[in-house]
Amino acid sequence: MLTLYHNPQSRSTTVHLMLHELGEPFEIVPIDLKAGEHKLPEFLKINPMGKIPVLRDGDVIVTETPAILVYLADKYPKAGLAPAIDAPDRGTFLRWMFFYGSCVEPASIDIAVKRETPPTFAGWGTPENVFDTLSAGLKPGPWLLGARFSAADVMVGSGLAYMLGFGVLPPRPEFVDYVARLEARPARIAAKAADAARLAG
Repeated sequence: MLTLYHNPQSRSTTVHLMLHELGEPFEIVPIDLKAGEHKLPEFLKINPMGKIPVLRDGDVIVTETPAILVYLADKYPKAGLAPAIDAPDRGTFLRWMFFYGSCVEPASIDIAVKRETPPTFAGWGTPENVFDTLSAGLKPGPWLLGARFSAADVMVGSGLAYMLGFGVLPPRPEFVDYVARLEARPARIAAKAADAARLAG
């Protein structure tokens, strides 16, 4: 059984969506962040970083959102959420899978905290360059791999939805339309409904 250590108000929502997209059985271990459960000794044995998401698959523990998504997409290929390792578009898939965390998020944080990281120091360059690159990747549409929806869209789409929701990301039409397509997916609707029920309960 796949187990996700999860809080509906955290980045673990991305993995929660991925699990709904997979269609495989899973269970949730709720983590109360306000109560500091992610910093308790028993949790730190699972992830010394003291953060979620954490995925447990039997004796295997995977942390870091993009790593979890690649792990799941590769382990359950029938869901079609990742190109095969020898497929021509595997490189493009991996590029976008890691682009959000290594480029979009730090560039967005620069904007949010009004910080100007010197481009020669920042591995992501400038926010404008990051957003222009993402725009170019999204304009062909409808997904990052063209007609094929993948785990890279789970990663990037979830992140863009978050950043747009907080007004950090510039609301370029290609960003807004892309997130709208993600929000309309049945798995996204189901994941958000399940999270809303958890928060209400």
